[in-house]
Amino acid sequence: MLAAGAGISGFRKLTLIVMNNLVKVQNKGQMTIPSRVRSAVGLSDGDLVEVKAVGKKIVITPQLVIDRTKFPTAADEYTPEQRRVINARLAEAEKGPYYGPFKSGAEVAAFLKKQPRSAKPAKLRKSR
Repeated sequence: MLAAGAGISGFRKLTLIVMNNLVKVQNKGQMTIPSRVRSAVGLSDGDLVEVKAVGKKIVITPQLVIDRTKFPTAADEYTPEQRRVINARLAEAEKGPYYGPFKSGAEVAAFLKKQPRSAKPAKLRKSR
């Protein structure tokens, strides 16, 4: 665990606190992490940890897992009226019109040349 203390020139000095605890590995590979160690690293019941072998050592690292059920879904973000409008527009878009598929870029270019052009955008005025 790292403990922060006041340092020189406003920088924080970090001090490494080492906790040595001997634990027994049970018959199914289970072991109990002492409560002092769990509280020192902020580990609670039900938390997940990453376990990996680094050389001849076992490194256990607490992992932050995001519970996505606590986040709003798209259904929660819109009022019923807004949802009806969105669904109507999606249904209209699914009807078409669709163009293509085109076999080449030349076909796309020929199709676009046939399409009537919309109103030209207004010319930009130069600023002084």
